[in-house]
Amino acid sequence: MPDRVAVRMAGYQRGATVQLIVDGRTIAAHDGEMLAAALMAAGLWRLRTSPRNGTGRGAFCLMGVCQECAIFVDGRLQQACSVEVRDGMHLELRGAP
Repeated sequence: MPDRVAVRMAGYQRGATVQLIVDGRTIAAHDGEMLAAALMAAGLWRLRTSPRNGTGRGAFCLMGVCQECAIFVDGRLQQACSVEVRDGMHLELRGAP
């Protein structure tokens, strides 16, 4: 048995594979998925740094309440958990190493 097994819902089809530009590097994602989920799937858990104490921040509530996943999407500050992936998005994870 493989180490990782993907679980799929019956009848659900993922969107086409698209490319995102994250701090100058390209990652693959699926059209229509939530941006926060696509970033986590690509191993990008730390999305920003807290302005108060410098600690890492990432998606927390995943429903648009906490604002911990706020990043710059095409130059505008948005919550990654509330934005659908589309091809060619430019993302800035400010303060994240």
